[in-house]
Order: sequence, then structure tokens, then C-alpha cells
Amino acid sequence: MPREFTYRGYALSQLLEMPMDGFIQLLPSRQRRSLLRGLTSEQRKLLEKIRAAKKLQSSGKKVTIRTHCRDMIILPEMVGLTIHVYNGKEFIPVNITVEMIGHYLGEFAITTKRVVHGTPGLKATRSSMYVPLK
Repeated sequence: MPREFTYRGYALSQLLEMPMDGFIQLLPSRQRRSLLRGLTSEQRKLLEKIRAAKKLQSSGKKVTIRTHCRDMIILPEMVGLTIHVYNGKEFIPVNITVEMIGHYLGEFAITTKRVVHGTPGLKATRSSMYVPLK
């Protein structure tokens, strides 16, 4: 039987019922200090979109939320949504699960990709064009 996920000893249902101030006290210091300073206008707009999407999702509609707000902390009310987070080039779909609570949205949309260099010779730059003959 799989164990129910708890965040700092609280189940998801308890976190959803908890007031925002109570949840903020459970977060690690960086996230707690960030939320205690207040939400930016961009974060506030995203939270409004999330709450509207939750209402639409409960009625059976599929909703996609796109955002550039990578510094938004994942809250319990976001669980179950798919948020498309911008990584500098494209929007990466992020399915919010219970384990992501307390992390930043940007952590799940990687901004860099692995560098794969080509082989010297064809399509090479001038400096790497020399390949000795066998």
C-alpha cells in the first residue's frame, strides 16, 4: 500500500485547508522570506489564473496556463494543474505533483541543454577543419 505524501507532517488535504500564513511558516527560509515580502504583480496574476483554471478544471474543461514567472513558489492549490513555464526559448509543460510543493516553478523547466559538439571535417569551423589523412 503506497504511503500518503506529507509535507512537514501535513497531508495535502490539511495543507489545502490551512490558511496561507500557516503554510508559509512550514516553508524553508528562502521561500518563507520570499512569500512574506509579498507577491509581485506577475506572481499575483499567475495565482489568479491558477484559481480560475481550478474552477474550469472542476467543470471538466482542459486548461493550459502559460507563464514567464519562474520564481513562483509551488503552493498546495496548484497540485494537479499543468503549467507551461518559459525557459528562454519555449514553454515547457510542468505537471504539478504533491512532491513539488515548496519548490520554484523554474526548477522544473531547465534553461540549458547539453552541449553536443559536431565532428571535425564537414560543416566544421575554420579552426577545426584540419583532419589528417589516414
